[in-house]
Amino acid sequence: MSARRLAVVVPVYNEAAGISATLDALLAQRDSDFDVWFVDNASTDDSAAVIASYAQPRWHIVTEPQKGTGAAADTGMRAAIAAGAELLARTDADCIPRADWTASVRRALTTDGLDLVGGELVPRHDEGLSLGRRILLRGAVELAEAFGRIRPGNRSPEYLGPYLMAAGCNVGITSALYLEAGGFPRTAIEDLHEDRALVNAVRRITDRYARRRDVVVYGSSRRVKAWGLKNTLLWYKDHAYRPDDVDIR
Repeated sequence: MSARRLAVVVPVYNEAAGISATLDALLAQRDSDFDVWFVDNASTDDSAAVIASYAQPRWHIVTEPQKGTGAAADTGMRAAIAAGAELLARTDADCIPRADWTASVRRALTTDGLDLVGGELVPRHDEGLSLGRRILLRGAVELAEAFGRIRPGNRSPEYLGPYLMAAGCNVGITSALYLEAGGFPRTAIEDLHEDRALVNAVRRITDRYARRRDVVVYGSSRRVKAWGLKNTLLWYKDHAYRPDDVDIR
């Protein structure tokens, strides 16, 4: 399974206080045959220093001054491809990939023949969100994906397959398809959901993509705690909610 080179891309912005949990999770992966490209998106804290303190030979830190998770992720993806990666996976610096995450991404993109996989996003258990709220949040995500499948714009004949919700913090794609689809748009997060744009570009090219329940990342609930569940869902619904100061990339 490990014949094709896999790279993990992690955009980073001011995550020095909490990124160690993500770094520990990457170190604990059962399939350890992968490179990591951390993209420092103009952090003003010690994020890069914390990453560097782990001193792993296949971990790389690059910088992207242009604001945007799309720009940062695209920089990392293209750096990984230039270094020989054939398979790409992305997570975020406040997320915890499950120990079988890289193995599951690799399996989906090789043995199972997919070109893009959107994984399962589960709320983290260590951020003070109650079990009930975590269950409610997961249910809301499932409802949002179901709505996306019937939304008129997502059922256009130009698409070769159904709508897929693939969160940027838990997505895998082959390098060849990434380049063919044009990659993540290099935008700020308040301008465009870059993960949705990439999936829709893929849907115009192939139907070899799927949601996979075995590809699991534990995601941060910081936005839910700061904005509330309703506003967080409205944010993901075409930025129907937008705070005065968008301090995320």
